[in-house]
Amino acid sequence: MSKSAFLLSAAVLAGFAAPAAAQNLRGSAADAKPSDAKSGDSPNTADIVVTATRRSERLSNVPIAVSAFGQAALQNSGATDIRQMTQIAPSLLVSSTGSEANAAARIRGIGTVGDNPGLESSVAVFIDGIYRSRTGAGLNDLGEIERIEVLRGPQGTLSGRNSSAGAISIYTKLPEFKFGGFAEATYGNYDAVRLSGALTGPVIKDLLAFRVDGVYSKRDGFLRDVVNDTDYNNRDRYFVRGQLLFTVTPDLAIRLIGDYTHRDEKCCGAVYTGTAETTDPTPGVPGDFAFNANGNRITAILRSLGGVLPSEGDPYNRKIAFTPGRAYSNLTTDGGISARVRWNIGATQLTSLTAYREYKSAGAADIDYGNVDIGYRPDDGNNYRRFKTFTHESRFSGSILGNKLDWLVGGYYAHEDLEVVDNLRFGTQYGAFAACRIVATINPLAALRNPANPGCLSTAGRGALTGAVGPQIVGGIDRLSRLNDLGSLRDVYDQTSENWAFFTHNIYKLTDRLNVTLGLRYTHESKRLAAAFNNNNTVCPAQQAALAPLLRSTNATLQSLAAGIITLSCTGNSTSALTGVGLNDRFKEGQLTGTGVVSWKPVDSTLVYASYARGYKAGGYNLDRSDLSATVFATPTAASASNLRFDPETVNAYELGLKYSAHQITANVALYRSEFANFQLNTFNGTNYIVQNIGGCDQSLNGADHDNNSATGACTGKVGKGVVTQGVELELGLYPAPDVTVNLGYTLADAKYQRDLVGSKSGEPLNAALFLLPGSQMSNAPKHTVTSAVTWSPALGGGGLTGLFYVDGRLTSDYNTGSDLFVEKAQDGFFVMNMRLGVRGPEQRWAVEFWAQNLLDADYQQVAFNLPFQGAGSRSQVQAFGAPSFATGNALFGAFLAEPRTYGVTLRSRF
Repeated sequence: MSKSAFLLSAAVLAGFAAPAAAQNLRGSAADAKPSDAKSGDSPNTADIVVTATRRSERLSNVPIAVSAFGQAALQNSGATDIRQMTQIAPSLLVSSTGSEANAAARIRGIGTVGDNPGLESSVAVFIDGIYRSRTGAGLNDLGEIERIEVLRGPQGTLSGRNSSAGAISIYTKLPEFKFGGFAEATYGNYDAVRLSGALTGPVIKDLLAFRVDGVYSKRDGFLRDVVNDTDYNNRDRYFVRGQLLFTVTPDLAIRLIGDYTHRDEKCCGAVYTGTAETTDPTPGVPGDFAFNANGNRITAILRSLGGVLPSEGDPYNRKIAFTPGRAYSNLTTDGGISARVRWNIGATQLTSLTAYREYKSAGAADIDYGNVDIGYRPDDGNNYRRFKTFTHESRFSGSILGNKLDWLVGGYYAHEDLEVVDNLRFGTQYGAFAACRIVATINPLAALRNPANPGCLSTAGRGALTGAVGPQIVGGIDRLSRLNDLGSLRDVYDQTSENWAFFTHNIYKLTDRLNVTLGLRYTHESKRLAAAFNNNNTVCPAQQAALAPLLRSTNATLQSLAAGIITLSCTGNSTSALTGVGLNDRFKEGQLTGTGVVSWKPVDSTLVYASYARGYKAGGYNLDRSDLSATVFATPTAASASNLRFDPETVNAYELGLKYSAHQITANVALYRSEFANFQLNTFNGTNYIVQNIGGCDQSLNGADHDNNSATGACTGKVGKGVVTQGVELELGLYPAPDVTVNLGYTLADAKYQRDLVGSKSGEPLNAALFLLPGSQMSNAPKHTVTSAVTWSPALGGGGLTGLFYVDGRLTSDYNTGSDLFVEKAQDGFFVMNMRLGVRGPEQRWAVEFWAQNLLDADYQQVAFNLPFQGAGSRSQVQAFGAPSFATGNALFGAFLAEPRTYGVTLRSRF
């Protein structure tokens, strides 16, 4: 999207929907009585009560960058989980990749993406005060909620580690001591059905109240598998939550919550987005490339094996083709119980939260995303991840010194058992495909290949290649062609994590208008890993033994071909030599984080603040064998366990803000800068996601961080910040009439890698595949985002009827969706609009609403990636390096697409 088009589109946006008003938070997630909060419904966003500082305050009085969305805002926008909140929160981006169970959230351009169970999100998610250790656990249907708060920037003092980019806090509706409830039914295209409802009321008058929420959702998928005649990315889920609220005394309340979610869905399909083969037309001249007029040899190999590429040339026809018999539907279950105690002990309030949760998600998949059987995870019960998490937090708070000091101290403990069971196997056609790849690399002539023959060699091809490269290489190709349906039988990773912390957060009122906030937190983290492997890939060690002499050859061609054959035979460290090898490792770490804020109200309507915060994201393990050794030429041993580690990430953040609140207008402005050291980049290595720490060297590397060599570019100086995100956030709310709300939001996120990058705090060289990172805008970080909407709810004659006209929009500038920033993964700017029209009865006791999501049917991708095993070399590498290393780039690329236009009707009744 051009700059002028972007600015023109931004200028015509109408404003985004106002969050619903504050509610009485008695007995809820609040930690104190909302002394200055307004109760009841109000469209003014500044009136909503939030607990971002673990105290109940009006949003306009909180000196941090936080957006709050109430029930009405989320209901109007159609948001049923945190992923759909991106439409009304410009600094937030939530995307799904290989599984919705492992979605990723980003705030201000910072976050994690990818299917890596060992990596926790940079954006912490809390539901009713309980931490969810993976963002995907918050993608469930939420039932009816009170509000959602999006806290931007590090929240390490009160939200703990793993909130280095921000936090999302979700508060659900409380039980009430008056009978009531609601029922809602929705039907839409793709045969979508969603039923939800709740019932609440007293069990014992003024002492015990209950609430039960339930959601059922079913929908056809957005992608059509033309081979298996089925659809992908469907919905088939239900959710139930039960609550009990005890008001033992006016000063003691206990809230018990139990919930369970069941999802059995085929997720997630990917389409082919880039299939061109590029070449270097003028070796030695950087920056040029040409498209191969004969097409891509990799797609030719796929078609010779029966491959169908229905999305080639048009990924948004949403057609895919998966291997027959592997149209997987994976089961995900998530459930837990929690208890919240709020006890006023004189002038001190105790808040205690205790929870236990279990989460399990199956992971069967056709990992090559095509109907040629190259690689898969079978549906045999040996592919899943399971979390068992216990958490407890206690906080004491109160006011002393004549209410000048508002103090809070607390402690936190968490224990998590994570079991990952993996079973990644080469497919039944992998051997033929891989052998054909090597043959086509030596000579692209199709006449030399025959996938039905050993080594994918025709009679003429065998003679030609034996003469050209010798019998050892041909023998290696023959062995490679026998690598079918081999690989992992059952890899098991058991990770145990323990985390404890002590924290304090204190607000001192220097004057009636000038406050100082100081917070500190010490966090101790320990992790233990035990892993065991069972693998039947005997081809890998045979290739390593037979071709080892050629790796030391002075003939560069033979050396390169031998390396390529071994890589294809052992990729991801898939080798029978792993069988019986046990890995054990552990580490401990501690970090001090904190915050300091000075806030001033020159007049009642205006708040100005300046803050500093230090955040921390825990280190951990890549729970995948592909990172056990530096290369596939070395056999992993028990001593390789430490290779799976990644280091902790820290951030120093600075912010200046202004908040203005009046009856008919609210305005918030925040200027921010965050500096990340040892940034945890989750990157795809061709078969799996692994974490690469990113730091910046204080000495020049003379371009060695963006060359084609993973061994050059070590830092001998000091390693510091590797990522800096800075920018401005604007929020504007207009309330010209009681039934009209207009809001605008804008985020400028200049989220960039520094120059002279290294791969960790120890200064190891940056991986050569990440050569585009130095000095570039980060992936999945659009520089400009505008959100907007308008809500109009006029009276319709007499009788209490009201109408609803609602429209919102999100405009996003260009960005790259791949961690390596390859040009094939670029996403042009796009605009998404939602709309809702309806009629509501007196006091909204009933409603009929017609709605559309993505009304303009915008086509865009969530994340693009290298399709596993299917070629090598991006156009970016051809342009940067050319011959001889990248004379040709024939890698195929796929993408997980965002949802198309959906529409339907909703009927709602409240009683």
